[in-house]
Amino acid sequence: MPRLILGLTLILFCGAVAAQQPGPMSAAKPVDKPATPKTAAKKPPPKPKGPPARELFGSATAPAPLAARSIGGYAKGCLAGGVSLPINGPDWQVMRLSRNRNWGNPRLLDYLERLASDARALDGWPGLLIGDMSQPRGGPMLTGHTSHQIGLDADVWLTPMPDRILTPQEREDMVAVSMLKDPFNVDPEIFTLEQVKLIRRAASYPQVARIFVHPAIKKALCQMAPQVGKDTSWLGKVRPWWNHHYHFHIRLTCPPDADGCENQKPANGDNGCGQELTNWYAMLKKSAIEAAKQPVPGSKPWVGKPPLTMAQLPKECGTVLTAGGFEPPPQGEDGTVMPASALQALETKDAGPPIPILTAAQLQALIGGGTDPAGMPLPDRNPLR
Repeated sequence: MPRLILGLTLILFCGAVAAQQPGPMSAAKPVDKPATPKTAAKKPPPKPKGPPARELFGSATAPAPLAARSIGGYAKGCLAGGVSLPINGPDWQVMRLSRNRNWGNPRLLDYLERLASDARALDGWPGLLIGDMSQPRGGPMLTGHTSHQIGLDADVWLTPMPDRILTPQEREDMVAVSMLKDPFNVDPEIFTLEQVKLIRRAASYPQVARIFVHPAIKKALCQMAPQVGKDTSWLGKVRPWWNHHYHFHIRLTCPPDADGCENQKPANGDNGCGQELTNWYAMLKKSAIEAAKQPVPGSKPWVGKPPLTMAQLPKECGTVLTAGGFEPPPQGEDGTVMPASALQALETKDAGPPIPILTAAQLQALIGGGTDPAGMPLPDRNPLR
């Protein structure tokens, strides 16, 4: 009986309409609001009703037995009828199997299988190492992503696949290779024309909405694209985003006539190699400076947005969560579903290394706007035009 009550309660909480994830570099228009008197007391934020949605969807180990359907937006939605990508294919291998994130809309699986085949046959890429796709029922993830919620996103490592089948333990322990030499530039010994061809191939299909890469990789693509073909129109789909320095993130459009699936706003039509990239490098500079600074004693750690609740997801996600009689684990005394040990274990399985940190000399040169003694090109000395 308690479990039945919990299931009904979850469905009642699922009333909000999903909002679409904003695209890179998009900015919300300011909204005029009446001034709040200084004497007015600020209301504390409302406490979430029930456990975070990420814990409920993260506890589901099997897909919802429903017709395949992506529901909501990339960062506020869920996945019905999810299909798992086989962990071994003729041209791919799935990594981090313990995460159970190799699920997606059939549209995504068809795309990945074709990309893997074409990249090997047409570009000589030895095979894809595939990272996170979605959870069995989509929804918010316990760790690592804001998007990947509707089965139309996938991460692909920029590390070539070995010429053998990796063991399950190797798939847990193997670390992806960062393409960066420093916070602003790729390593030309690692990021070569082979990676450029792979990203070009990934962006070439009509069902692709976006490819996300680190700004330094985007800069390298802008410079190297003419070396792999005269047609560089594919660059318009490839956009910078934080932390994508050892993999690239593929995002597909919703299937045709998909009811309730929310597409991201199309790219603005340019190749992204002009002012947008310049703006990203300005942000990258600030980020590199902050990362290299010593932490101030007593400073508070950064706290992100509160996790989504079921009420913030599309109403149908309540049905997806409980389909087939699935019952999430009961809440603990602290209001959570997933034990802290499970969350901690997932957090240790990041696929790649951290972003390189500036040395003290590089930091001083960057702050002073001078020339780095190590010869590192600095963004304020190398405008990206």
